[in-house]
Amino acid sequence: MQPNHSTRKYKRRRVLRLAALAAGTSILPAACRTGNSTSPTPDAAVDATVPTTTATPIAQSPSGNVSKVVLVRTDDRVAGTQKALDLLQPEGLSDRTIFLKPNYNTGDPAPAATDTQLLEALVQELQTAGSQEITIGDRSGMANTRQAMEQKQVFQLADRYGLETIVFDEMDADQWQYISAEGTHWQKGFAFARPILDAGAIVNTCCLKTHRFGGHFTLSLKNSVGMVAKYVPGDSFNYMQDLHSSPHQRVMIAEINQAYKPALILLDGVDAFVNGGPASGKKVKAEVMLAGTDRVAVDAVAIAILRSLGTTDAVSGGSIWQLEQIQRAVELGLGASSAEQIELVTADSASQTLADQIRQLLTI
Repeated sequence: MQPNHSTRKYKRRRVLRLAALAAGTSILPAACRTGNSTSPTPDAAVDATVPTTTATPIAQSPSGNVSKVVLVRTDDRVAGTQKALDLLQPEGLSDRTIFLKPNYNTGDPAPAATDTQLLEALVQELQTAGSQEITIGDRSGMANTRQAMEQKQVFQLADRYGLETIVFDEMDADQWQYISAEGTHWQKGFAFARPILDAGAIVNTCCLKTHRFGGHFTLSLKNSVGMVAKYVPGDSFNYMQDLHSSPHQRVMIAEINQAYKPALILLDGVDAFVNGGPASGKKVKAEVMLAGTDRVAVDAVAIAILRSLGTTDAVSGGSIWQLEQIQRAVELGLGASSAEQIELVTADSASQTLADQIRQLLTI
């Protein structure tokens, strides 16, 4: 039996949305466009049912080529989650099965890993929105996945709310979908978690932090690495070694994201690592949460926030749109390609002040 939740439903709250737009909607001006990069000739790989070479641009909004990113200034993850989703009004969650992908690279406190109270608030919101079965799963990069999930009390949360859980490292070979290397920088392609592909909607909840092991930053695009196998049973190839030893690591991170499209991204920036990461680093109070459906737009805004806080040379140098994760994601048609295609939605003066600040950083 599931607990009683708020009776709040995701409706078209015209008064709320009009107030939000009047108080703080910002259309961002043009930024430098990305350049082109070339891909090496890939090795042969097992053909996949998910296309990797014919990606088309995501339709960011019914009215045109604009992606909405909700920005909430807050130090309260639970209230921030509720407010962000109220403002975003995400579609495609009702009456669908949900795969919820957190960030459990380790089981450490946020921003190293997804905060458990935030995760519970998100589950409540999804169930209130009329979602069907919700599954939570991940593969840790620096810890034992099951132990990290136990440390974050995921299994207890699942018992309370009637959720399913999956430890990707423990899946059988037939639960992995091989994605072709064609058109990518992966030597043999990569193996992607099939339960994610089978879900009716995918929710990506990530943290705000830098990455000292070659990724440079780890936001929503990088959170997708946990959807890829290190090993597939019966297959001796180490897919994570391929990623982390490659000079194309940041490009390969973006290429993973061709395999799926999220229905919702929730980024927790209440705390941030502005250097180090992903498990430890210089921690600062950023006091912000972001929500959207476009990974490129959300990550670009998050990078601007990291820059506003003072961050590493790798993250702060040059145009955001020329950073390799972002540039490659744009080339693949995964989201916004410039600042002018990002609309920031806020609902209070504190949020709008931050939005005005990062708008300038997005256009440099």
